[in-house]
Amino acid sequence: MQLAFILYKYFPYGGLQRDFLRIALECQARGHAIRVYTPIWEGEVPAGFEVVVVPVKALFNHKRNEKLTAWVEADLARRPVDRVIGFNKMPGLDVYYAADGCFEDKAQTLRGPIYRKWGRYRHFAEYERAVFAPESKTEILMISEVQQPLFIKHYHTPLQRFHLLPPGIAQDRRAPANAAQIRAEFRAEFKLADDDLLLVQIGSGFKTKGLDRSLKAVAALPRELRKRTRLIVIGQDDPKSFLLQIKTLGISEQVQILKGRSDIPRFLLGADLLIHPAYNENTGTVLLEALVAGLPVLVTDVCGYAHYIRDADAGRVLPSPFEQQRLNHTLADMLADDQRRAFWGRNGLAYADCADLYSMPQKAADVILAERP
Repeated sequence: MQLAFILYKYFPYGGLQRDFLRIALECQARGHAIRVYTPIWEGEVPAGFEVVVVPVKALFNHKRNEKLTAWVEADLARRPVDRVIGFNKMPGLDVYYAADGCFEDKAQTLRGPIYRKWGRYRHFAEYERAVFAPESKTEILMISEVQQPLFIKHYHTPLQRFHLLPPGIAQDRRAPANAAQIRAEFRAEFKLADDDLLLVQIGSGFKTKGLDRSLKAVAALPRELRKRTRLIVIGQDDPKSFLLQIKTLGISEQVQILKGRSDIPRFLLGADLLIHPAYNENTGTVLLEALVAGLPVLVTDVCGYAHYIRDADAGRVLPSPFEQQRLNHTLADMLADDQRRAFWGRNGLAYADCADLYSMPQKAADVILAERP
């Protein structure tokens, strides 16, 4: 078959983007042709992919999205395909990969009535309805059990159109046989002494991921513990406001912010703890990447994948509603207890051996390529 994939932006380090690439590659490996539509493509183009960089621009994102939809519809009319797979909500999809949570639920619960009069709201509500309305034919690939009831509540989507996928952690995230050597080399490169503690926070979208909370928690560590703790933050985002917060908190010596990069497994093996106090997160792939690398995790319970950390007993899950003091105390306790961290790390590695954390691309391809009535 000829398959068309659509997404609003591709760059190599985003969670949605990495999921898209692995699913598309799985479909290609099964003998199908891949065409990709996106206004922004950063990085290499995989062999055999036809990437169409759609020439649309607009002052507002929702206007750009509408132009993209119209442009792609026109191109598909000229060059038809067998299936259209979207990684963002939009009309005309055969399959939607639900990386984002329920927009309508957030609009109803987190925004005032004035917001729902704006064009931006109408656009995103209309695009979400195009996927989830009862009369839609779009098959939905769900990666979080948490969001499905919300879509059903707002749209009465038939249950049979939802397909819950297992996680899709890449095998290269698992701790290799020479993990101890990689850890030692990494810590030497970053000039970390044996008793230094490395905290990592990984993920684009620093505000949503709760970086402000992490910085406050580091600043609140007991003096001696703070002196030997470093936080490395990695992600594609504008760090300006957080650099100001770092300076204001007086932790410039402890914190380093790096752009997205391809050697994340080295950081997971070299660190002592992953911190992820997100405000909201549909899944949180990095949580499982840490788990399978044997790195303990401190995470808020709003993340879709937080339950895996609890199930594996591979760290601590903070309950809602969020309390900064609880995060501060929990972080200090986890950093101060070497034996407990080693215990959590072993639990994560054991869980990685027996749980299905890897087959998402294969299961997603099964749905995409299934015969339609």
